[in-house]
Amino acid sequence: MKQPMPIRAESSLHSLLGEYWSEVAHVASSIDLDRIEAAATMLLECQERDGIIYTVGNGGSAATASHFACDLAKGTRAGGAPTFRVVALTDSMPVLTAWGNDVGYERIFAEQLASLARPGDLLVAISVSGFSPNMIAVAETARDLGLDTIGLTGRNGGTLAQLVDLTVKAPSDSMEVVEDAHLIVAHSLCVAMREFLSRVKHGALSA
Repeated sequence: MKQPMPIRAESSLHSLLGEYWSEVAHVASSIDLDRIEAAATMLLECQERDGIIYTVGNGGSAATASHFACDLAKGTRAGGAPTFRVVALTDSMPVLTAWGNDVGYERIFAEQLASLARPGDLLVAISVSGFSPNMIAVAETARDLGLDTIGLTGRNGGTLAQLVDLTVKAPSDSMEVVEDAHLIVAHSLCVAMREFLSRVKHGALSA
């Protein structure tokens, strides 16, 4: 029988965990708050014109895209304030696999967007590297359709940063840290917009 690993009094695991948490805190605090505010303004303007927000991502970023869509649709409701219309293009496995099988993985989001989007809508593309072919394709499609576009990326930004109207970069080369930072950005957007919409609804602020 395999013996359990002995735990030292001064665990190296504790140190490694601490290093990771410190990096997440540092990166999160280094993100340009003005750009997050600009993203919030774009999202609120899309809501005001009754547009639809589309979210996309691969892997862990796909989970963030779905999570963000959920929070935008439900987590921003407060005091009878208007709700966001939002669709996560990551969420239909039959549609994703159909496009992937019949056309190619690089088109799984672009083809959905081309079918659904209308002028006044907005795309949020989430990619750590900014180089994923399907992220580039969906951003190009959004641009061709005249949509507003926001990109959440890592430090470099990649090609995606050159295709979107606004980029919010998490300044790290660690995939895991960037993904954590993107979720923090998404949560901060939803919490701030929920409070903002509630105050506007009750006359404490002007839109």
